Amino acid sequence: MTDYFADIPSISFEGPDSDNPLAFRVYDAERQVLGKPMREQLRMAVCLWHNFAWGGHDIFGDPAFERPWLTGRWDADSNRLRLDAAFDFITRLGAPYFCFHDLDVMETPESLRDHERKLADAEAIIAGKMEDTGLGLLWGTANLFGHRRFMAGAATNPDPDIFAYAAAQVKFALETTHRLGGENYVLWGGREGYDSLLNTDMRRELDQFGRFLALVAEHKHRIGFKGLLLIEPKPQEPTKHQYDYDVSTVAGFLRRYGLEQEYAVNIEVNHATLAGHSFEHEVASAYANDVFGSIDINRGDPQNGWDTDQYPNNAADLATAMTIIMEQGGFTSGGFNFDTKLRRQSIDAEDMFHAHIGGMDTLARALLIAEKVIEDRQLAAFREQRYAGWSEDKGRAILSGDLSLADLAEEALAANHDPRPVSGRQEYLENLVNRQVG
Repeated sequence: MTDYFADIPSISFEGPDSDNPLAFRVYDAERQVLGKPMREQLRMAVCLWHNFAWGGHDIFGDPAFERPWLTGRWDADSNRLRLDAAFDFITRLGAPYFCFHDLDVMETPESLRDHERKLADAEAIIAGKMEDTGLGLLWGTANLFGHRRFMAGAATNPDPDIFAYAAAQVKFALETTHRLGGENYVLWGGREGYDSLLNTDMRRELDQFGRFLALVAEHKHRIGFKGLLLIEPKPQEPTKHQYDYDVSTVAGFLRRYGLEQEYAVNIEVNHATLAGHSFEHEVASAYANDVFGSIDINRGDPQNGWDTDQYPNNAADLATAMTIIMEQGGFTSGGFNFDTKLRRQSIDAEDMFHAHIGGMDTLARALLIAEKVIEDRQLAAFREQRYAGWSEDKGRAILSGDLSLADLAEEALAANHDPRPVSGRQEYLENLVNRQVG
């Protein structure tokens, strides 16, 4: 049993006047917000990969973190230490959920058969820890991007044997997630794309990807998994172009392959900005396309054009997206997963707590801003008024198909229409939201 976090007490809510850096100033788990406790509205999760499987290395530097479980190879002893530390940390922090990739929680496998056996061993350990701590599994997934066999993709690989290997890995991970009571299962196509069109048959790869996702959905129903299947959009990095570029791309892909009833999206903030969108745009797109599922809550650095996975620290930036989510009724099986990592210079055990405390307080503050905006009703009332004409006889007739193009032209000519533009009042609405930020 590791005692790596032994000197750090359980994190509690102490309120806005607290100067204790190891306490929540805003996140009060049981505080009622829009009809539910904060913990149920936010459904926050800690990821195991960045926190417990990443050593603080980057493309220019060696691992920077010294943790007792980071031994350079995942054997039985180091893996046990890793899982001990992970559940100790999450329990002290007070987050209700965790998320994992298969390779985050198991010994290094020597073969596919060995992979299945070692994942089953890890599952037994995790099940015991979940029972002891009461922690829930927000989602599980399989790492289909790290090993060199996946350098040309998994589902989109030109080699059917690699497609089959990936299918087996997902089968194991999905079944593990199911047995552990996971509420969702995520597929991140980290290398499902291309680096050069000179060696790529795009139509073939898209068809392969569609078939792979159909196989996963079929197996979900076969084993009785009731959670959501989620796809995580990302435009590029590590590939030049990834097929799940953004929410709208994923929604169109799902409709093309008849999978729109089987999958939703897991939106990552940093991926949204890499695609040239705002986070709130991707959230609104998911609702508009009926594919909203869950959130990876991180941020990028505006001076870096890559995926920096930093902790959220600006509630005002998140307020609009949070308002959209809460106006739509909040999460069902999804939640806010901290797919985030420390900076390489943040090497102490305490730094992991400071990062998550700050992120959780930021989300709580954004939730409180959203509550004020929603209860104020001015924003919603403005939108309702702006589109009011579409709820009247003419608007309904247009949308129902009762009026043809010729009918509309004839009506406009007969009435000699000269409609005047109406202000969208963007600045006024921005002020409505900003008044709730203080």
